[in-house]
Amino acid sequence: MDLTPSHLADILIGIARAQNAVIDAMDRANPGFRTQHAAPLITLAANMRAGNPRMIDLSARILMRLQGRVALDNAAVKADLERLMSDAPAAAAAPAPAPAAKPSSTSQMPDFSKMDFNVKL
Repeated sequence: MDLTPSHLADILIGIARAQNAVIDAMDRANPGFRTQHAAPLITLAANMRAGNPRMIDLSARILMRLQGRVALDNAAVKADLERLMSDAPAAAAAPAPAPAAKPSSTSQMPDFSKMDFNVKL
């Protein structure tokens, strides 16, 4: 049997949906359970502070994505799996954002030299 990253992504998403259904049921029975108890522990399990996620963190990160309002993308999970299976560094998988451009002239900056700071009350 050949298990592809696409099949594995479907399995992980299905398991995360089942876990999310349990969290929904508990939140309906005890309002606030999701935000006060479940989300902090899932965040801890997902190792969200790590800059380079590991394979062991992936299932909890998928569950964290289901907690939000953004739809879960199977292609994104598949890409994460392929990256983690290939042992490629995370920096190679996602291009670094371009640095913010600095103002080219001082005319874009406010000129405080002409302001009168001697205010009389």
